[in-house]
Amino acid sequence: MKKIITLLIIIISGSTYAQEIKNRYYQSEIATPLIINSTYGQVNSLGNRSDYRFLPDGLSLKFGVGVHQKKWASVGIHSGIDWLGSNKLVVLPVFANFKFSPKISEDSRIYLQLGYGKSIGIGRGSLIGDYRKISLGAENEDGFSIFIQVANFGIPLNNLDSVSSLSIGIALTTF
Repeated sequence: MKKIITLLIIIISGSTYAQEIKNRYYQSEIATPLIINSTYGQVNSLGNRSDYRFLPDGLSLKFGVGVHQKKWASVGIHSGIDWLGSNKLVVLPVFANFKFSPKISEDSRIYLQLGYGKSIGIGRGSLIGDYRKISLGAENEDGFSIFIQVANFGIPLNNLDSVSSLSIGIALTTF
């Protein structure tokens, strides 16, 4: 695994310096993990009904840099911070990011983004795991996008083999 990540870093850094500046991209995103509302449809003692099937459960901020080929395919190194409220967990993921974004119209694209790397839990001892994520989104020509993401942090916690999250968010990619 270390060899693969080292090889990716060498390829990306070599490609970054070998390419013209117009082939570089920067991406920042903000998302919120969601949990299932266990009281959905129920009425509380004040007569208020719980109408939301999913509730926000934290915050995710990520930033990355890499190279792209005509905005259609890109590879980069990303990092950030994820806070999962119900698990009382803060994680720093560092991962290689692969993005495929074909055009669906003159000014919009859909994209599939895959990430793989390491995640480090903060404040809970030595929690380290394999970070994996997949995102599906829609992006306009200015680089603004909305997405849904599933992430697995590879960290065992609270009798789970590994902690995962389902998030929705927005991102801005500048080319």
